[in-house]
Amino acid sequence: MKMRQEQDSFGLVSVPESAYYGAQTQRAAENFPVSGLRFPSPFIMALGLIKKCAAKANLQLELLDRMRAEAICQAAQEVVEGKLDDQFIVDVFQTGSGTSTNMNANEVIAGRANEIVTGRRGGRSPVHPNDHVNLGQSSNDVIPSAIHIAALLETQDRLIPALNRLRQDLHEKSLEFSDIIKIGRTHLQDAVPITLGQEFSGYCRQVTLATDRLQSTKQRLAELALGGTAVGTGLNAHPQFAATTIDLINAETRCSFREAVNHFEAQAAQDASVEISGALKTAAVSLSKIANDIRWLASGPRCGLGEINLPSLQPGSSIMPGKVNPVIPEAAMQVAAQIIGNDAVITLAGQGGYFELNLMLPVIAHNLLQSIRLLTSAAALLSGKCITGITANREKCAANVEQSLALATFLVPIIGYDKAAEVAKEAHAKNKTIRQVVLEQHFMSEQEFDKLITELHSS
Repeated sequence: MKMRQEQDSFGLVSVPESAYYGAQTQRAAENFPVSGLRFPSPFIMALGLIKKCAAKANLQLELLDRMRAEAICQAAQEVVEGKLDDQFIVDVFQTGSGTSTNMNANEVIAGRANEIVTGRRGGRSPVHPNDHVNLGQSSNDVIPSAIHIAALLETQDRLIPALNRLRQDLHEKSLEFSDIIKIGRTHLQDAVPITLGQEFSGYCRQVTLATDRLQSTKQRLAELALGGTAVGTGLNAHPQFAATTIDLINAETRCSFREAVNHFEAQAAQDASVEISGALKTAAVSLSKIANDIRWLASGPRCGLGEINLPSLQPGSSIMPGKVNPVIPEAAMQVAAQIIGNDAVITLAGQGGYFELNLMLPVIAHNLLQSIRLLTSAAALLSGKCITGITANREKCAANVEQSLALATFLVPIIGYDKAAEVAKEAHAKNKTIRQVVLEQHFMSEQEFDKLITELHSS
């Protein structure tokens, strides 16, 4: 591999000839060979957006000349578009402020800007990674801002639409199954009847509430740390830099980002990230409950509950011919487990705010954006490859209701709790239905029994 020499304040470093990044990025890549994990593209996009809008702001504020500003903007736009993703080589597990990745962005953008201006990639002239690309900024306000921008955009543009589709599909199933009476279950034991539609309406409401919780976090994510620089005081930043840059970010994203109310909070803490991670965890728990219920309701096909039928997507066993497994619900449950684990890491990382800076920003960014991406995918899979294809097994639902001892509950207003309990015990002991015992004991006629169950159920 051909190499070239790049320089930083520590001296000369050899970097690949084809690289746009410089010395600090190369040092970081060598210092942190930890996991092989890289920041996801939404985070890199957010960094590029910040650098682009910062250059435009500095041009407007007459802090940057047009030639440099336009070259930075063009290079940063290529970062936004993902054209330079392969140049972001620093491991997620690095310096806790994310300085290495901020400098990775500064050097890549400067290196590409210099190529645009001079034809030679890399270097520190005429565009300098610190003096020009990072003008008015610090890693300490850029990285928290990139986390907020990436998380809000991914949630708004991808996750919430996926959850809305899932909610709509569950709602449609609740209507489709509204007339199918089935047995309810508590403690994994038979309980009184409900409709299959009512059961699915509960799932629909869970997804609605999950969406509401995520929507509520947007107000806090919309606050950006930009302008605080090193410790929140705004040292070396123009007084109008943050407001101007954020206005430009809003124009690009059609969002309503705003400067942090308190820059010391915005850089010392990551409470908004902890908050949305909690909302993601709650949504994941909801999806896990829904997926697990569906998996159980479809168990069988002959020796399980078998009240619903799932789409058959693939063979389920390498040894048992004809076996088909609930693969989509299982995938969703694994996603939920991962998101719960990610939330634990983000919670601990949220405690990593020491004095004026949180020092676990990279792992927060990685886990938070992974959780958003996983939940988006799981919701889309449940919706498109599972929920829409579910059909009801009406005969099995009706048979389960008829066999349930919980029907004795409907007798309580007529014969009292104790006698109803005796009916249930006798039916269980003699392997009879509640209907059979009621008729044998002459508590009521068959027509009266049917009417009682129908009226109480519909009420």
